[in-house]
Amino acid sequence: MNTVLITGCSSGFGLETALFFLDKGWSVIATMRTPREDLFPPSDRLRVLPLDTTDQDSIAAAINAAGPIDVLVNNAGIGMLSAVEGTDMAQIRAIFETNTLGTIAMTKAVLPAFRQRRSGVIVNVNTSTTIKPFPLFSFYSASKAAIIAFSDCLALEMAEFGVSVKVVIPGQAETRFADNAQSRSSDGIPAAYAGFADRALANLAAPSATTRIEDVTEAIWRAATDPDCPDHLPTGADVWALANAATHTSSPQTN
Repeated sequence: MNTVLITGCSSGFGLETALFFLDKGWSVIATMRTPREDLFPPSDRLRVLPLDTTDQDSIAAAINAAGPIDVLVNNAGIGMLSAVEGTDMAQIRAIFETNTLGTIAMTKAVLPAFRQRRSGVIVNVNTSTTIKPFPLFSFYSASKAAIIAFSDCLALEMAEFGVSVKVVIPGQAETRFADNAQSRSSDGIPAAYAGFADRALANLAAPSATTRIEDVTEAIWRAATDPDCPDHLPTGADVWALANAATHTSSPQTN
């Protein structure tokens, strides 16, 4: 029986992905900072473990408790909407600590076993803001863009050992993520930016297309199980629209 470890399972994509893999007959290790077994149906194929991806001791404890795994899904992350001018360095370090360094730390924790076994899949859940820039997302987008570069380079290193690294790129979906991100925005938007921020948030709240949660869970499943899955997997109608627009943007001409 295959085993997947998923980070950030208290809500949203992480919770739904854990339920999806359970339904597919996998053994699931669902991790979150404060474990809540009541979120899941009873199953002898499920373990809910505490994990803070910014704490190396917590990572080591979770990996030790998990035992051998076949797939790591790095889903845990935090969002932040803020103007660059209004964001203090402590907030900036916090978002990189979770979104970038937390993902890297989790990945490093599983690599020795994957390499020695010469198999394994790492799936990094990313964001559509790495396809198109959006205002007030500078630090969130940068923290996630770093993971795309990290994943692409790591994929070249690990191909030698039969280990795959995939990036799933969801768009805007109906989860608590956007609300949580906006809750972190109040201190990061100075008064001079208020009108601009209101317009930007209004556009964010009314997208022309969205990503369904099932789009994301199915994409993560494909990344984990399909050897022919592309390294980058845009997921959701809004993301495909952005990706197609980026593909068809004409290159600057040189004289």
